Amino acid sequence: MKETRNFLMTLFVGALVLTGLIVLVYETGVLESGAMAEKKEMEFITLTTMEILTLASIYLALRFFKMEKIHQDLVTRKEVALKKWGLLRMELLDVPLIANTLFYEWYLNTTFGYMAIILLICQPFVYPSMARCLAETES
Repeated sequence: MKETRNFLMTLFVGALVLTGLIVLVYETGVLESGAMAEKKEMEFITLTTMEILTLASIYLALRFFKMEKIHQDLVTRKEVALKKWGLLRMELLDVPLIANTLFYEWYLNTTFGYMAIILLICQPFVYPSMARCLAETES
């Protein structure tokens, strides 16, 4: 169980560090912010898509382990299932977080930034502590 927890913790911290690095690189001027700010049609399509994906991924990630099939798999196969489903749950939050951060820097539209902040607020609810890993593999 400790190996699985360490794997999930690496993903958890890695996504936060990558997001921080993206912000650092753009906000210090190493890369130019607002490179796509002129493309309003593309921004609208991207924004609409990311709003839907962000809301869906938050709901799914927070309810993921309550689904009957997944819960049964977690109870029966424990570590293997936790690694598989935990990875998917983490990525449901991490991929939109990184994408929204990049889109904020590219378009300079605060809506992307707000969605990234909401995803950051959701991160503690999937924090892979040892107690949580053990609790999620029990019936």
